[in-house]
Amino acid sequence: MSFPRYPEYKDGGVEWLGEVPGHWELVRYKNVFDEKTSIAGTSHPPGSISFGRVIFKDGEFLHEPTRASYQEVLSGEFLINPINLNYDLKSLRTALSEIDTCVSPAYIVLTAKVATDKNYMKYQLHVFDLFHMKTLGAGVRQTIAFGDIGVCFTCLPPLPEQTLIAAFLDRETTKIDALVGEQRRLMAMLKEKRQAVISHAVTRGLNRDAPMKPSGIEWLGDVPEHWEITKIGYVANVSRGTGYQNVEEIQEGDDAIPMIRISDFNDFAPVWVRNSSSLDVYKVDSNDILIAGTGASAGITMRVTKEMSHMIHSYNAPRIRCQKIDPQFLHYVLNSHGIEQQEALLFSGSAQPFLDLHSISKLELPYCSIVEQIEIVDYLNEQVDMYDALASEAQRAIDLLQERRTALISAAVTGQIDVRAIA
Repeated sequence: MSFPRYPEYKDGGVEWLGEVPGHWELVRYKNVFDEKTSIAGTSHPPGSISFGRVIFKDGEFLHEPTRASYQEVLSGEFLINPINLNYDLKSLRTALSEIDTCVSPAYIVLTAKVATDKNYMKYQLHVFDLFHMKTLGAGVRQTIAFGDIGVCFTCLPPLPEQTLIAAFLDRETTKIDALVGEQRRLMAMLKEKRQAVISHAVTRGLNRDAPMKPSGIEWLGDVPEHWEITKIGYVANVSRGTGYQNVEEIQEGDDAIPMIRISDFNDFAPVWVRNSSSLDVYKVDSNDILIAGTGASAGITMRVTKEMSHMIHSYNAPRIRCQKIDPQFLHYVLNSHGIEQQEALLFSGSAQPFLDLHSISKLELPYCSIVEQIEIVDYLNEQVDMYDALASEAQRAIDLLQERRTALISAAVTGQIDVRAIA
């Protein structure tokens, strides 16, 4: 859909603005906002910015001295997260608060010093955040202050026009957000169906007419009559990786070897450590599965690929080396509903979830012949590929919708479209 443009434009004076409508006013942010004097020790519940919204957060684990240092943010005030701009480029760091809360003193709290439409300024700061604010700041944590923001130029349409633009963007972004929500629900449904297919195949087999028998395990229920129940320790060997105190992190080179950590399960970027013969015992191969043994990711697994063979694994990512079971079959079993229920019972440690080697070894699982395991793996590979392809299509749709949302907001608040003709 194409939108009309304004009849006349002028140079916005800064690259991120480009040309702006001729009747819009170029001002510095310090002439639009005041930085609110920090008011500490308020009774409001703690909050924070989460992707462009101010939300309440769990304050149960806040120490009282920390809680006492938090500053007040009231509904209708603006909040900016000014730290680590170079560390996290995805988060949205500006928001118009819709709640009364208190936040870390590291945040910048702003109040409007001139008559503006707050909803319009919310969108305006959003575009400033995306296209310019992340280029500001200095130091290791690339932190900015209000002074850095205040000297930056922005453009302001007349107040009635601000209100029209905000109403237009509310309407259009609501439509886009609804479409994104549909795609997210589709992805959740696909994930649930994918999980159900895996769980059914590794606990019931592929033959719907096979005679069944009680497994003797509550979460498992009935299994095919010719199947057995075993434990991971009977069909695989479980071992710890190396600890950080035993390796030296270095740059990639002839004497370096990659080390797989829990963080690599979702975003594979292993660190390089100095290689030595003492690390040979920690090398992985394509018959191995790694399992996250601690933290929020405890219980999550990763199949070792051929490309990862001969890397080493870290202490908190124990290795399961398959001996009497197909690695792909075991990986599917470890990702079934039943195993997840067992893991919840096996977590130990008071500070955070922790799976020790004994706990992993005694996880119970259904077991059939290698021939049947491979048949199940072939079937599941086909099914999983289908669900993953559908999920990828849904994610691509979400990405395109979010790109359109960002482009629409940017065009409206910088005057590239004239909403007066369509609002």
